[in-house]
Amino acid sequence: MAEKDNVINYDVSSIQALEGIDHVRKRPGMYVGGTDIKALHHLVYEVVDNAIDEALAGVCNRIDITIHPDSSVTIEDNGRGIPVGPHPTKKDANGRPMETLDVVMTVIGAGGKFGGGGYKVSGGLHGVGISAVNALSEWTITEVKRDGKHWRQEYKRGVPQGPIKLIGKVKDETGTKQTFKFDKQIFTEDIDFRFDTLIQRLREMSFVTRGVTIKFLDERADREMTFYFEGGITAFVRYLNRNREGLHPVVHVEKEVENIGIEAAIQYTDSYTESVYSFANTINTIDGGTHLTGLRSSLTRVVNDYARKNGLLKDADPNFSGDDTREGLTAIVSIKHPDPQFESQTKVKLMNPEAQTYVTQVVGEAFSTFLEENPQAAKTIIAKCLTSARARDAARKARDLVIRKSALESLTLPGKLADCSERDSNKTELYIVEGDSAGGSAKQGRDRHFQAILPLRGKILNTERARLDKILGNNEVKSLISALGTGIGDNFDLEGLRYGRVIIMTDADVDGSHIRTLLLTFFFRYMPQLIDGGHMYIAQPPLYRIAYKNQVKYAYSDKEKDKAVKEYGNDKVGIQRYKGLGEMNPEQLWETTMNPTNRTLLLVTVDDAAEADRTFDMLMGDAVDPRKKFIQTHAKSVRNLDI
Repeated sequence: MAEKDNVINYDVSSIQALEGIDHVRKRPGMYVGGTDIKALHHLVYEVVDNAIDEALAGVCNRIDITIHPDSSVTIEDNGRGIPVGPHPTKKDANGRPMETLDVVMTVIGAGGKFGGGGYKVSGGLHGVGISAVNALSEWTITEVKRDGKHWRQEYKRGVPQGPIKLIGKVKDETGTKQTFKFDKQIFTEDIDFRFDTLIQRLREMSFVTRGVTIKFLDERADREMTFYFEGGITAFVRYLNRNREGLHPVVHVEKEVENIGIEAAIQYTDSYTESVYSFANTINTIDGGTHLTGLRSSLTRVVNDYARKNGLLKDADPNFSGDDTREGLTAIVSIKHPDPQFESQTKVKLMNPEAQTYVTQVVGEAFSTFLEENPQAAKTIIAKCLTSARARDAARKARDLVIRKSALESLTLPGKLADCSERDSNKTELYIVEGDSAGGSAKQGRDRHFQAILPLRGKILNTERARLDKILGNNEVKSLISALGTGIGDNFDLEGLRYGRVIIMTDADVDGSHIRTLLLTFFFRYMPQLIDGGHMYIAQPPLYRIAYKNQVKYAYSDKEKDKAVKEYGNDKVGIQRYKGLGEMNPEQLWETTMNPTNRTLLLVTVDDAAEADRTFDMLMGDAVDPRKKFIQTHAKSVRNLDI
């Protein structure tokens, strides 16, 4: 929890109103990023951010989040409570002072963070987020405990339902309790809150807000989890690296410069991938920003300076690139800024230029001191950078051989690719198919106009355990890169993508799941833009063919099979269990798995990069015990081994 000097007067005069919210329901994308599953979760984040702000002010040490059976959500904190009483400047339509709680809950831009009146540091702009959540909810109930009184106000689609009510008295309790039910007039898709998605965000918040207990209860499935981390982001780095071998202890620095709190935790590991995450006022800035740029540039500069100064880089050697100095790096940078400038209300990227300057300075000094005081660790880090640089040079040469463009497009395509005739990538799709047998059926059953087929022979290389130079020597990987046309790594260009949909189609067995996971690992590590851009899909072939007289049904699960058998009366029903795609003839494969009218495709998304990073590292990395424990724990609940 933050130091007590962050506590500033927080009363009705702290709440300033900027503008109305009439357009929130018309343009929800401006406030929560849209109306999809991601925006739905953003409603929870906005309310929790306000509770975290109280923790940053040093006046809150507990936050409880509950999802109720009807999917309404309650977020309660033991902070100071939203101020209650007539607002000093904001008037209603009749010229009377508005209730301050109603101003916070219904006026976009009303909050205690503007002008520094109520908070020194804030992530959620108290009133910007909560008023948007209120406007996008079917109903909201707000309860405030403050000044010995317990208040309650109800809203429907952002409109107060009468005056605020005094419902009781309290002794020493303070805090705010928000309960809301998202509005299905706005969120029209068949979506609901996901326990695992919210858990990742709440864990992150707990890591970057030391000393705060965050309890999350999902009453829909009776699942519960509580977070409390005294170690802060140092503990976060250890958590991310628990399946990797650290090359040195975690380097931690925390310093305030010009009223901006800078904190970073850094550790190099034996892995080949970079795991770096940034936070601004506890908010995960998933698109990075100036603070992340400052961290990366300072590490590259310090490593090069140390290597030159100590003769570990010869005069003829070029400096390490940023990629060289970030291989195997796990790092967290977290800043607390009194006036954060984000790219949008959804706060995915920090824009403050001074953040880069201060982070570069603070991290550079701390990491330079660490290298000077720990020469053995420094030599290990430099040795890893040297190996990375040599491998990157080899990879560059291999990559050039793989993706070198030719005047004739056909010369760069793999021979086993059955291409389509359509050239508009928005209309085309590539099926990555396991084996020649299934590839043959897919080639015969497809629509040649817009569907291309690329059969892979066996299992591709496990890209979690190999550097890029070795990966690019694998023939199956070469075929993938050539077929997609995007290049790879630093040279990746989404504009070159030849197919709008990339569909992984493997058998519904253990080997098929393994191949699918190997492919997803490759795309996640080396072509993440395909996933981020919504181009990656997983085909869902049927498990059973149920025949009765002249009728045929396909079942994609045991439940569907049992239902179909029951409909036919359980009498003389023929059931065929497909062990692989090759068992289906071309017509069956088209009808069940490839025909856009009938098929089911799963879109591959990575909602939480840090957790996906850790999961891939655990499933595909070298450490056996964590993987064994994960499989034993989840074996009974697994249906698809996909992200």
